Amino acid sequence: MAQIKAKNFITDNFLLQSKEAEILYHGYAKNMPIIDYHNHLSARLIAENKPIGNITNAWLAGDHYKWRAMRANGVDEIFITGSVSPEEKFLKWAETVPYTIRNPLFHWTQLELKRYFGIDAILQPRTAKEIYEKANVVLASKTPAQLLEDMNVELVCTTDDPTDTLEYHQQIAAGNFFTKVLPTFRPDELFFIGQTRFVNYLKKMEACVAFSIDSFSDLLKAIEGRIAYFHKNGCRLSDYGGDPIVMLEFTEEEVMAIFDKHLKGVPLSDSEINKYRSYLLVYLGKQYHKRNWVQQYHLGALRNNNTRLQEQIGADVGCDSIGDYPMANGMSKLFNALNSSDQLAKTITYNLNPSQNEVFVTMMGNFNEGGIPGKMQWGSGWWFLDQKDGMERQVNTLSNMGLLSRFVGMLTDSRSFLSFPRHEYFRRILCNLIADDVNKGLVPDDLEFLGKMIQDICYNNAVNYFEFN
Repeated sequence: MAQIKAKNFITDNFLLQSKEAEILYHGYAKNMPIIDYHNHLSARLIAENKPIGNITNAWLAGDHYKWRAMRANGVDEIFITGSVSPEEKFLKWAETVPYTIRNPLFHWTQLELKRYFGIDAILQPRTAKEIYEKANVVLASKTPAQLLEDMNVELVCTTDDPTDTLEYHQQIAAGNFFTKVLPTFRPDELFFIGQTRFVNYLKKMEACVAFSIDSFSDLLKAIEGRIAYFHKNGCRLSDYGGDPIVMLEFTEEEVMAIFDKHLKGVPLSDSEINKYRSYLLVYLGKQYHKRNWVQQYHLGALRNNNTRLQEQIGADVGCDSIGDYPMANGMSKLFNALNSSDQLAKTITYNLNPSQNEVFVTMMGNFNEGGIPGKMQWGSGWWFLDQKDGMERQVNTLSNMGLLSRFVGMLTDSRSFLSFPRHEYFRRILCNLIADDVNKGLVPDDLEFLGKMIQDICYNNAVNYFEFN
């Protein structure tokens, strides 16, 4: 491929296609702090607060978005997840970047180079070594906490297993950090009853709570104890990443018998597994409501499709894709079961299949109630959809069938400390959409009113919704 000659691609008015868009972004959105209420950052790395040192470690390690692109570009796996040097991996990524034109990775790459390192050059083979060296000079002294502060990140919520000690969150809370770091309770492993991994996980849970789990009531006691521990350590969100939600009718006696059957090593039927999961979803939802948590559901992923790659490298390595599960009935039954006893917590759902956008936003609208503006949220474009087209479709669908003005905004869902310009990306896209409506005569030409709405979406709504202390 020919070399890209563009200079200063990320200009002040990147993605802003009108004067009104420029006013809305620069005058209202740009300087709002960031609340990143869902990500996969390492609390340990923040607490230890040592310089990252190398852009390959910060950028490529664990980033399955980039891994997928490199594989699509024919890069050998040894340069992606293998044992070659960090510089060799970076150079292979630089070879790939020009081929990502019109993929969001191209925009993200250039935004991150500009914001963290002041680099305007397009990453490609011709510029790769100079960019690698310049970025590493910056990262030699920049810690994760400093990178977060540089992007005006006020608060982040990590994603944590119920058995996590939260020791690093405690260290951060006791330290002098600009960014507040809170845990999120993600109990996915509790749902894999009938699999070997569940047996091993129960042992891990027993070690965590210091008592034997010999019955279903013991399991519930352990779960509630961990929820209380997370709450004590600042947790105000839960998350669920299982697909799909299947809700069956059950009785507590049935589920107790199913769990006893599992403890005895007797194989469970699909129906028994789904009855157990149904009970657990409702039980957890009531626990979250009791503590005024926000519950999140990430739905629609078909995971670990490439068995050979998974066996070579492991899970979460870039072989997941969009699933085509039925979603409406499961969500309806779960939320209705909780709402019927007035125990439905504030809820955010994230949809990975864009063909079901309208399904999700209309489902959430069924369970709103007085006193909690935007109680039931259809969340931001997620995973494969957190790009320009996906964000625009999410904003437009939410506008058509819900209240965009009550939306709690963007998040990174990232493992990288260099991913926070994605908030800027979203803000620019949002401002451009609203400005386009102004110019088409679809909304009043009142930039002060619209600017305040944009500030609410970028920051204020999240502050009010999550009620972090």
